[in-house]
Amino acid sequence: MGQMVVNGIALFLIIVLGYLLKRFGLLGKADGTSLSVIILNLTLPAVIIVNLEDLPIEGYYLWLIPIAIVLTLLQIFLGKYFSRKESKEIQAFFMYGVSGYNVGNFILPFLQSFFVAGIPAISLFDVGNSIMLAGGTTIAVDHLSGKAEKTSFGQILKRLFRNPAFTTYLVMLTLRLLNISLPQTLVTMISPIAASNGFLSMLMIGLYLELRLPRKAMGVVGRSLLLRYGIGLVMVTVLYFLPLPSLMKVVLALAAVSPMPIFNTINAVLAGATEETVGFFSSMSFLLSLPLMMAVVLVFGI
Repeated sequence: MGQMVVNGIALFLIIVLGYLLKRFGLLGKADGTSLSVIILNLTLPAVIIVNLEDLPIEGYYLWLIPIAIVLTLLQIFLGKYFSRKESKEIQAFFMYGVSGYNVGNFILPFLQSFFVAGIPAISLFDVGNSIMLAGGTTIAVDHLSGKAEKTSFGQILKRLFRNPAFTTYLVMLTLRLLNISLPQTLVTMISPIAASNGFLSMLMIGLYLELRLPRKAMGVVGRSLLLRYGIGLVMVTVLYFLPLPSLMKVVLALAAVSPMPIFNTINAVLAGATEETVGFFSSMSFLLSLPLMMAVVLVFGI
């Protein structure tokens, strides 16, 4: 337990470091954008390759893929229901704010720091999560907001395969299903890149951190945060009592209290929410999720 606390504090301090570097003018948001390009295209795919390279595909863990899709849809519908009396822009903000799971930039670095056994399972969960983030969530939100545009299956596939993480997941899962292993030399060469993912992800979060919010937006942000983490904590409670494999329970519980995904922050702004509101919501979700995920680890006794 002591090591987990130390690692959790270390991750938090890296976020603080990123924020301070921005405050003192040594780095800026533009540098965070540059880091996100490196993470999404290099370090995150490297983590997926290294941790799925020897993954034994067990039938019940494949259920994590559709489970991620169903849970995201449930979050979206709850976001719509609890904001039904608001404007369409605020409804869209709620639906994007309360849905989705930040696996690549938050859960994976968290697990990398002390519980690598959970990485293959969360990676399978992230396949379904990526399907939603790459287009499924936007289609659902647009439909529920009355702004639905016709989207072809080909367009959805194109968006999915533009996502390096999803493409890497698909390739690695195919190799594992065919029982094909990558050359160990290649895995060894990729490992240092994968190892840097945690530090770069936390530093990027610090650079994106926004702690200022117009007073008029406080109520909307407060209610949406309460809804996101209310849904998450209910899910954690239910999981605790379900007769599921312990590793699956832990992975789903960590996902339940994870922060807002980066893709959803972008889409929320495109849907009409202000950058300040979305930035503050996203920042607060990062700060809330770290202690909650540490609490999940303690409760489930990893």
